[in-house]
Amino acid sequence: MRRLAALALLLVASLPLVAAELILELPGVSRRWSSAELLAHPQVRSLSISGDPAYRHAMTYRALPLAALLDGVRPDDHLQAVALDGFVAELPAAPLLRETGARAWLAVEDPATPWPTLSGRKASAGPFYLVWSDSEAGGIGPEQWPFQIARIRRLAPLAERFPALLPAADADAAVRTGFALFQKHCLACHRLNGQGDAQFGPDLNLPYNPTEYFQEAFLRRYIRDPQGLRQWPQGRMPGFSVEVLAEDELDRLLAYLRHMAGRKAEPR
Repeated sequence: MRRLAALALLLVASLPLVAAELILELPGVSRRWSSAELLAHPQVRSLSISGDPAYRHAMTYRALPLAALLDGVRPDDHLQAVALDGFVAELPAAPLLRETGARAWLAVEDPATPWPTLSGRKASAGPFYLVWSDSEAGGIGPEQWPFQIARIRRLAPLAERFPALLPAADADAAVRTGFALFQKHCLACHRLNGQGDAQFGPDLNLPYNPTEYFQEAFLRRYIRDPQGLRQWPQGRMPGFSVEVLAEDELDRLLAYLRHMAGRKAEPR
């Protein structure tokens, strides 16, 4: 019986992954694309990424320009990519539509030849992964590389959907810039004042803001290298290097968080 069970497990493990579906909810249309359909798309090509942030080494994918799937999307639109694990990437449409410089691609995992599993996880970056060619040209941060994508949709701007994230109308320029950096680097995993779509990390203002319980020097160290300050095997927050978040940008992000500590708003 043990031999039969072991043989059954071996046969299951050798089977290819089931084809996945990507849901697109765009202006005037909602469509499901299977991985097979996407791999057969006429614009699919082999794409090499030298410093892949998910795998931390070079990777080669079958991918197509994301813009080829974004019919009806305008540069001033706002898109959201929702991952299987609750990660939510808020994405201005303009960079996704560009054809020069930093360019967005949808990498598609072939069920017949699955990608490697990610470090510390039991799954790969598939079935769909937003990757960038020449990412340095556009200042693309790690939160703009969502993997395990299940859905991409157009939504109203963040300020309309989540007004409790907004700084005061008379906030200074540093706080307003910090709010933009918060949207880019933090909102993919965290909520604030109970608002946001992420289901991944804790709220950054309720019940307390990290600027209220961290000394600033330690908060800076934590943002740069979370595991270097507090080791936790299940911790999944990435570190933000100075290449990703410059020192003056970190100053502004912290200015926004300190400002919002005085603007707590209980979720309705």
